[in-house]
Amino acid sequence: MPDPNQSVSRRTVLRGLGAALALPFLESLRPAAALAAEAGSASTPPLRLAFLFTPNGVHVPDWTPKTFGANYELPWILEPLRNVKEDLTVLTGLCHDKGRANGDGPGDHARSASVFLTGAQPYKTPGATIRSGISADQIAAQAIGGHTRFASLELGCDRGSNKGDCDSGYSCAYSNNISWAGPSTPLSPEADPRAVFNRLFAGENRGESRENLARRRRQKKSILDFVLEDARSLKGRLGGSDERKIDEYFTSVREVERRVERLGSGASIDEIAEPDQLPPEGRGARLGFDEHIRLMGDLLVLAFQGDATRIATFMYAREGSNRNYRLIGVPEGHHDLSHHQGNPEKYNKIRQIDRFHVAQFARFLEKLKSIPEGDGTLLDHCMIVYGSGLSDGNRHNHDNLPVILAGKGGGTIDSGRHVRFPDETPLCNLWLSLLDRMGVHADALGDSTGRAEELVL
Repeated sequence: MPDPNQSVSRRTVLRGLGAALALPFLESLRPAAALAAEAGSASTPPLRLAFLFTPNGVHVPDWTPKTFGANYELPWILEPLRNVKEDLTVLTGLCHDKGRANGDGPGDHARSASVFLTGAQPYKTPGATIRSGISADQIAAQAIGGHTRFASLELGCDRGSNKGDCDSGYSCAYSNNISWAGPSTPLSPEADPRAVFNRLFAGENRGESRENLARRRRQKKSILDFVLEDARSLKGRLGGSDERKIDEYFTSVREVERRVERLGSGASIDEIAEPDQLPPEGRGARLGFDEHIRLMGDLLVLAFQGDATRIATFMYAREGSNRNYRLIGVPEGHHDLSHHQGNPEKYNKIRQIDRFHVAQFARFLEKLKSIPEGDGTLLDHCMIVYGSGLSDGNRHNHDNLPVILAGKGGGTIDSGRHVRFPDETPLCNLWLSLLDRMGVHADALGDSTGRAEELVL
């Protein structure tokens, strides 16, 4: 049934006791012509915007394509993206001047995370007087977040406190967050997939939702069992292709739900375990880092597919993370390796970590691309940014940042290219251009000097 809350998307929402399941774009339920012109209505798939962040920079030589334009070859680190190459715009030459010291001394890791979406020089403090700037995602969320159940989602794979000194006199709030609702209001990412799933599919009555979550667990029922009656009444209104779309969507929801259930109530999201070390279902399986990234990515896909939100951030790890990567044969800490000092052995391990991260990104994009929507795919109606606030982690440099833009922005981006910007072009110019495409105008952001006109030929 159409959502009665007019401030929320007109997407169909199936409801049950303590549960709500927003459905994907359905051709059969196009509204009347009077609604067709409304931005984000069910007649036209809306645009989605997400920012995926990785820490500690990259191994630049194996990241950067050697040629520009449409005929570039993917370098070794980016090879996992080959199946979505035509959907990518690899961007080089962009910088964040406010990530540099500018008189504030060391602390490049903290600055690189806090400046990533704000373009603002963070105030150096280990205490409560933090100050950065509003981030690009939150500018969008504050402007258009009322069209969806959630104005934005902030996801991550690390639990982190905003208290204390994490980098050379900078508060941990700077290292642990890229999303800022205001200069002193970081929005911490949620790292628990169970919490994200329950939030996405909870009903509007919180008390009822908690009660029925407990009931589902006791009776071992799926979220889908709670919306079946609504689903049956909808089926007769759908065409064959939309029925298949609903069935595929339900299958995806249930598959993610099973993976979340397998974690159990005692699961650890902070430890890495090999698959053959996972305890039996129901005892609280440890969550490997690769599966953690994939599960959070799949939850984001469901959120975008059901139009639960159109704005998201996802931190693979906090900035300065020293996580080890034993799962790919790299037992050393990431941050330690990033200070390679030209050591070829460390170079090789860093590039393996970078490729691992990109492979997870590729899987996420392929999932988006596999979902038909409107006259294209879900990925066609997305703008997904992947990158870091540092270039070379050893040099701590903030120029020529590693940035990839995936998706076609609803046909407004000429993808399939490697685009080189003039040196010292502010990354915030790109953020302004993406906001424009979301229908959100900002005169300036951080240290921006204009728009990224290079996104179109």
